[in-house]
Amino acid sequence: MGRSIVRALAVVVLAALAACGDDVAVAVDAGPDAFQVTEGACQITDTANPPDSLSTVTCGADFTTLASQPLDATLPGSQSVKVVIDQAGGDALYFMNTVAFEIHYEFVSTHLSGGSLPVVGTLADFNSTQYFAPDRRFLLGAVTYYEQPQKWVLELAPYDTASVEMITKLFLQVKHAAFFGPELAFHPTSSALETVAATLPEAVPVVTTDDLYAGTDYQPLSLATAYGYLHFTTAANLATEFLPPRTIVVLDEAPNDISVVQGLITETFQTPLSHVNVLSRNRHTPNMGLRGAQTNTILRGFDGQLVKLVVNADAWSMTAATLTEAQAWWDAHAPAPVTLPTADQMTTAFTDIENVTPDPTGPQTLRDAIKEAVKTFGGKAAHYSLLRRTANVPIKKAFGIPMAWYFQFMTANGFFARIDALLADPQFVGDAATRDAALAQLRADILVAPFDPAFDAALTAKAAEYPTAAKLRFRTSSNSEDLDGFPCAGCYNSYTGLRSDVEAMKTAIRKVYADVWTFRTFEERTYYRVDHKSVGMALLVHENFEAEEANGVAVTANPFDASGLDPAFYINVQYGGDVEVVAPPPGTTSDQILYYFNQPNQPISYLTHSNIITAGTTVLTPAQLYALGRAMDAIHTRFSAAYGPASGNNGWYAMDIEFKFDDQATPGSPTLYVKQARPYPDPFGGVE
Repeated sequence: MGRSIVRALAVVVLAALAACGDDVAVAVDAGPDAFQVTEGACQITDTANPPDSLSTVTCGADFTTLASQPLDATLPGSQSVKVVIDQAGGDALYFMNTVAFEIHYEFVSTHLSGGSLPVVGTLADFNSTQYFAPDRRFLLGAVTYYEQPQKWVLELAPYDTASVEMITKLFLQVKHAAFFGPELAFHPTSSALETVAATLPEAVPVVTTDDLYAGTDYQPLSLATAYGYLHFTTAANLATEFLPPRTIVVLDEAPNDISVVQGLITETFQTPLSHVNVLSRNRHTPNMGLRGAQTNTILRGFDGQLVKLVVNADAWSMTAATLTEAQAWWDAHAPAPVTLPTADQMTTAFTDIENVTPDPTGPQTLRDAIKEAVKTFGGKAAHYSLLRRTANVPIKKAFGIPMAWYFQFMTANGFFARIDALLADPQFVGDAATRDAALAQLRADILVAPFDPAFDAALTAKAAEYPTAAKLRFRTSSNSEDLDGFPCAGCYNSYTGLRSDVEAMKTAIRKVYADVWTFRTFEERTYYRVDHKSVGMALLVHENFEAEEANGVAVTANPFDASGLDPAFYINVQYGGDVEVVAPPPGTTSDQILYYFNQPNQPISYLTHSNIITAGTTVLTPAQLYALGRAMDAIHTRFSAAYGPASGNNGWYAMDIEFKFDDQATPGSPTLYVKQARPYPDPFGGVE
């Protein structure tokens, strides 16, 4: 058995304990004068069969052999090795083989339990004590190397309540037992740990998440492979420039919307829950942020050429491609034709939202109940109906206008006949400019077409049930959006009308109907070979939010954690209502949060902060964040029977939520309102 010995200057070796594999763990007094391991010969000679741990790390290759990508890979290009100090075993330090042992418990229960050592209990016991108890046996952490900012950091679980003394002890022992020790810093992974870090001694330097992001040039968002013709333009130009579907586009900033393209690269970083990223994930096309993309020499060298783009979690690549291989890829990865749920063209009753999606009875499942409601009231209203009847989910009173009225409107005014003629016109089908102009004229005519008198009467009567509302919000709810597996995020817009003015309300509804025929949405449906006339547009109607104090989107699982071992809610929230998190203006950032709601002490980790509020403050108060977390937990549980574990789905599951904080009902004290919930696409589909 080999022995790795860490010597100390003017101090004494405290203990030595044989570790698994071929090394021996040696603990030392990690004082300020401790001897520092320097880079030298590697200890792992057989990388195919590495040891389960090392007590020292003497070379970069050994670190790489033991390392895996962190469970919570919020930054690209990172490698992480978990570390353990066993305080019951003479303060022995172990650099774990993190490929073989994903979590600390797996290692300590295998190698540090029984014999001369105390027995390690169950996972539940371990989790409830070893991250929280002041007299815990183990000190647990991970050493992560972030490639782009070139930072070595020691990190704890965001919910770890380790004291200053514990962090200092772990940090100094790791520092003196590894070649990277002189560069090591402590990275607090939650707000609570940031507070502790502020009181750490000078011997423990601190690196913040903002520091790491500032040194990061690459942001992987939708992991995928694509072939296409590389094209440089700007987000502003997209308003007038047509991008062919086989384009990989490089933009200066993230657009609010984009037609079907093979891949997207933006010079500014994006928010993971932006419309364009949700679109990219739904389309299974690569999307990435790259600082300096517009002048990047690799990208510029391929301008106008046919290329292959690969976006991975830790790196991206672009290579020249031939038309033969690209065509083979396009043929193999063409989306299957999408058939929309058959629209109900008979039901015409305006319906209170709580009655839109009845809870299932008999053999019917919740998913079946949602699907049935979608046929009449669309995806947004079908999900909203269940939210209305879910405890701890504050939501506006609402009603649904069934899609039968859309079909009546389009048929009575001759619009479907016009669409048939357009689809039969070779010039319309074959020329993008012709399609754009014809669709624009169709929308203009929709905006002045009359409604059936029976519709006017029903709308007037239902609006009268909302006497305190100055305006009503008419939100799209079709059978072609917000559905499990159908990619049409942001296809349609919602509009507002004065409740007391039936003509204003009808104008808002006409705008919704016209949006079915925008150029981008038409192209999206064509790409998926959707029958355009099968789209049914219902409406979800509630009191308008006049001037909310915060707006946001959230996911009820951790979109950075494929393993499910680091559960958290992901929240993206911005101050006020003018700057939307799903479509932020250039240069704005929002509060991006990992909220460990179901962990003790409910730790909060801020990935980025809003730059439109006072520095050092947050958009939401702790009480508001708790209210949101409670609602997210309830929504995650409520829809599990339709999309999650309760439905038999044992894979990754989350709900995508939109919310606002508004003080109209409680002046000076903004409260939570959930706007919608829909199934969130699995972000870990992998790269083909």
